[in-house]
Amino acid sequence: MTPSASIWDSLRHRAFRGLWGAGAVYFIGNFMQAMAAAWLMVELTGSSFLAALVQTAVFLPMFLLSLPAGVLADIADRRTLIQRALAVQAISGTLLAVLLLAGIGGAATILFFIFVAGCCTALSSPAWNSTVTDTVPRADLPQAITVISIAYNAARAVGPALAGVVFSVIGGAWNFAFAVLATLAMMESVRRWPPAPHPPSRLPAERLWGGMMSALRFAWHSQTVLAQLVRTVAYSGAGSALWALLPVIGQQQLGLGAAGYGMLMGCLGSGAVAVGLVIGRLRLRFGLELIVAAGCVVYALVMLISAFSRWTPLVLLALCFGGAAWMAVMSTFNTATQTSVPPWVRSRALAMHTLCALGSFAFGSAFWGALSDLFGLSFTLCLAAASMGCGLLLARPFPLRMGEALEVTQAAPGDVLLVKYEPAPEAGPVAVEMSYQVGERDVEEFLFAISELRAPRQRDGATFWRVYRDLANPTRFVERFIVASWADYLHQRARATLADQEHEAYVRTFLEPGTAVTMQHYIAER
Repeated sequence: MTPSASIWDSLRHRAFRGLWGAGAVYFIGNFMQAMAAAWLMVELTGSSFLAALVQTAVFLPMFLLSLPAGVLADIADRRTLIQRALAVQAISGTLLAVLLLAGIGGAATILFFIFVAGCCTALSSPAWNSTVTDTVPRADLPQAITVISIAYNAARAVGPALAGVVFSVIGGAWNFAFAVLATLAMMESVRRWPPAPHPPSRLPAERLWGGMMSALRFAWHSQTVLAQLVRTVAYSGAGSALWALLPVIGQQQLGLGAAGYGMLMGCLGSGAVAVGLVIGRLRLRFGLELIVAAGCVVYALVMLISAFSRWTPLVLLALCFGGAAWMAVMSTFNTATQTSVPPWVRSRALAMHTLCALGSFAFGSAFWGALSDLFGLSFTLCLAAASMGCGLLLARPFPLRMGEALEVTQAAPGDVLLVKYEPAPEAGPVAVEMSYQVGERDVEEFLFAISELRAPRQRDGATFWRVYRDLANPTRFVERFIVASWADYLHQRARATLADQEHEAYVRTFLEPGTAVTMQHYIAER
């Protein structure tokens, strides 16, 4: 199907609209909470490091929990997972609001409860995102992801601005109460439009640890996904400097109060929303690499302006462009990741993207905050801008692209599984051997073609892969790979895509006429 270029196509679907709208409210509540916490930290301590540490408390849980949460979203009941995580977040948010309103909450209290909220968001995000994207067809998926990104970045504009108003009018603690209401709205939307159950499967259920390993193995052996994740780490780590040091820029460099800081965040969010309305058409016209390169250059320039300018209107204008650049690049990475993976690993792929983006953001925020305390704001932002420019060098070794439909559509296993008895699911390791009798003139082409099977075999579960030549028959070759258990082997067979199946058929064109591939299975006994 041809990808849609209009963001409005995804909004035709009622379930998507409902979940997306509640998600936007939830994002606004989270950003109100984060802005209030950061500004309270500046007021209570005056420390750049502790103010930046709020960002770390928000996003470090993403680094720690995203991958386990992604596995749970792929193998467990998504509705239960989302509802329980949101319930804990609502309870912890209520406690924080009560403590602050009572005047007994300090810096440590704020950081602890913000970290708890971040953990709840990390646990629910992969399940929620896969639930929302499941409500649209594949042709609308890139634009659905963009619409979610628009909601997220609009919340970055609206949330801090609202928080600044609340902070000035009735006090910062009330922001945490509003965040609780937003969490309850999200819970209601999931109750009304619950995620579809996972398709029934006769395969053994995956375990948490095994699911995590399969996700990491998939990313490592998929060049497309690995490139996107590496680029995401580099961009998010360098770009986190501006977000983390924005309270310091507002208070120390521009002399603004809480409302002024909300305005700075609002400019970043507004720029992101504006570019989100046209990013689909821009990608179709200019391609992924040009969008990312332009975004890196613009964002680096924005950090340099923020490092030296004390003229508030110039900084506000620059931040609008900075938000646009951030949205364009990060949504491109996210869309490329989610459209390059099959359904069985989609939540985990989203979790790995989140892990790379927000984990890098969390560590980057702490690093840039500490560096600012030691060497000053201007030096730190200049170094971050230089790091952003160096990220452009990754384009050649890690090129970006979106996956084709054949690469993400799972195929029925092509070979009949002939075994006299079926081992227990946990039995293993399992060795699989496939024998090929190749035409003498086709040996080199055959070896080149079969070497292309290494990545999909290992991506889907093999821990070892190699091709051997028979010394007694130089035109006979044996492909051998090892999988950790019988259950993992069954999953590996089910994960092959139409593109993998197509390439295997091409490899078999080099067989001697009248011969066929023979397959043998072995189970470890000692």
